[in-house]
Amino acid sequence: MTNSVADILIEALPYIKRFSGKTIVVKYGGHAMVDEKLKKDFANDITLLKYIGVNPVVVHGGGPQINKVLDSMGITSKFVRGMRYTDDETMDVVEMVLGGKVNKDIVAGINRQGGKAVGLTGKDGMLITAEKMTILYRENENKPPEIIDPGMVGNVSNINPDIIHTLTVKGFIPIIAPVGVGKNGETYNINADLVASKVASALNAERLILVTDVDGVLDADKKLVSSVDAAVIQKMIETGQIKGGMIPKVECALDALKNGVKKSHIINGKLSHAVLLELFTDSGIGTQVFVD
Repeated sequence: MTNSVADILIEALPYIKRFSGKTIVVKYGGHAMVDEKLKKDFANDITLLKYIGVNPVVVHGGGPQINKVLDSMGITSKFVRGMRYTDDETMDVVEMVLGGKVNKDIVAGINRQGGKAVGLTGKDGMLITAEKMTILYRENENKPPEIIDPGMVGNVSNINPDIIHTLTVKGFIPIIAPVGVGKNGETYNINADLVASKVASALNAERLILVTDVDGVLDADKKLVSSVDAAVIQKMIETGQIKGGMIPKVECALDALKNGVKKSHIINGKLSHAVLLELFTDSGIGTQVFVD
């Protein structure tokens, strides 16, 4: 057993050296946010990264938690093309749950493991400025496109990384709720994958890791693609091999690569210590996307 543990540490050593001093942005979502053991594993992973000299930045989701509170208040959740319709009442709940309950739970979990996490929303230090999103939807080629209003759902217009730099230099771990602010002070609900991609780009991060509930990108035989060039991924989207909910995740990964991030990863957060296994082992556990 001693030899196997030593082998694991030796395998991890070149990756630890490579990532020391670098920024890694992790989008935290899916089952890993609700399973108690996985939550503790994730907190340990992020804390360990900071202790070995990596600068982790976490952007989190919180859809199930939002649904639970809305249900308890008798507010029916509505979705428009896969996005939560966010009226003023729903936006109040989203901001309360993401910026309050979920964010602070993650902060507390990391701090219990010895980390120094600090919770933020996009409103803090004008971290995330946003503009209203509209959706252009065409039911079929015989009908004109229809503009759909999803309510207070936003696109990222700018990331101001100053507050993140200030925190990481002081040894803190930023934990970001994906809530942005508009030019007139209005609040926007923003997709967490999108925020993570834009934050990673603004920080010129070494890696973007999207923690989800699937193993990664699958090939035509439903086998995991462990490493793939961005151009190949784009063709897989165009041919329909990548479809459904995986498309926006992959597009966020590609967008980060176009804007200076070295590699993007899509991993299954249902596996214990998924972040460490992806970063510090030769084989990894998910799909890494790169630009050749």
